Amino acid sequence: MKTKFLTIAALFCTFFYANAQDDPTNSEMFEPKAMTFARGDMFVEGSLKISTGDNVDFYALNPKVGFFLNDKFAVGGQVSWSSYEDEVSNTKTDVLGIGAFARYYFIELADKKLKAFGEAGLGFGRNKSEIGGFEDNSNSITADINVGLNFFFTDNLAATFVLADVLSYNTVSPENGPSANTFELNINLFENIFNQPQFGLLYRF
Repeated sequence: MKTKFLTIAALFCTFFYANAQDDPTNSEMFEPKAMTFARGDMFVEGSLKISTGDNVDFYALNPKVGFFLNDKFAVGGQVSWSSYEDEVSNTKTDVLGIGAFARYYFIELADKKLKAFGEAGLGFGRNKSEIGGFEDNSNSITADINVGLNFFFTDNLAATFVLADVLSYNTVSPENGPSANTFELNINLFENIFNQPQFGLLYRF
């Protein structure tokens, strides 16, 4: 399966940052210096993932809103939507979910432009599956812990990279049938941390 990540946002950020660097009169305004968070700061963040192949397509969208309780700890809410379609098995699954998360920033590098964080999330989803013309609905509960990075191009705009899922738990309860639970613990975070990083954008205000 050929996997593609959306690159338009990355190109936009690169152009935005390079343009600010080329203009010396604006470089101080656009380039963050010792960028720090503060209590009361808020951010919006979103990621888009697109994976396409000969027979399988996957799309996912995940917007978030966060609020800082201090310079390192933030809490917030999120909405997620995903769609998976397999033409060979004639299967299509749509998932719509809501959830909450807590994020802790534990490393700051490059004049605090690069910030590493750990994030724990808990979500509830409604799943709709169509298999060979038959429809099945289910509810799911998901809990996870992941590790990611923010790189700030300006004092307000940053790229987000979710690098690894440390722990994930998922339970699915179909309307017709028994529940199914999955649990995964990844102790060796650096085994293949850059295999398929999830890219997004963050705007702080």
